[in-house]
Amino acid sequence: MIINIARKELKTVFASPMGWIILSLLMGGFGWMYSDGVDNYFQVMSGSIRPAERVGVTIFVGQTVYGAANFLMTVATPLLTMRLISEERRNQTLPFLFSAPITLTEIVLGKFLGLIIFLGILVVYIFVMLSTLNIWADIDFGYLLGNSFGLMLLVGSFSALGIYFSSLTNQPIIAAILSFIALFAMGVLSTYFASDPNHWFHYISLNNHYQSFTRGVIDSSDVIYFILFIATFLTLTIRRLDSDRLSG
Repeated sequence: MIINIARKELKTVFASPMGWIILSLLMGGFGWMYSDGVDNYFQVMSGSIRPAERVGVTIFVGQTVYGAANFLMTVATPLLTMRLISEERRNQTLPFLFSAPITLTEIVLGKFLGLIIFLGILVVYIFVMLSTLNIWADIDFGYLLGNSFGLMLLVGSFSALGIYFSSLTNQPIIAAILSFIALFAMGVLSTYFASDPNHWFHYISLNNHYQSFTRGVIDSSDVIYFILFIATFLTLTIRRLDSDRLSG
């Protein structure tokens, strides 16, 4: 049933203009950052005379594209998650889901999986696009894999958070605003506090745990953190829906 729900969500996304608009804008944005990164690489490296001053093309261009992806996904994910549950409540179709022979866990995981597959298309697009650098240069595929894996975990965390806020209201736009505020607040707090290893926010900052992936390093502690983050908000969403079902 999880697969069926995920398939339904994917069909819904691709059947709506917003899904195609977001997909095309993000792909266009990533493509532009890729082209700009390659141009800047040749401009900067042509002025670096000493070999020690030269930077690998994988890191130079990869930092540009993945850095932009982090920001753009922060903006796009709330727009995609806002309707997942709140629209069901607004259209009064949520009781039909509750009465269907599926569990709340299957409902939430199905919607989450559908969104992750959609966002995964973008992550794969970035990886393939950066892999084309291998046509004319030796690139570090481990760096690309580490960044892509970390980006998937990051957007998975954004999605789980967005789905939870979508379960709190029957207005998709309010769900999107709440998600934006939460992600923006975490970004601001990360800027001011996460850099201090003695501060408590250092241990719960999404961006802080994402940093190792940006270096192409996959740290098991960071992977576990993202998994727990995702599991926590999906569980909160399930409990919220269970409360709605019990209250009728």
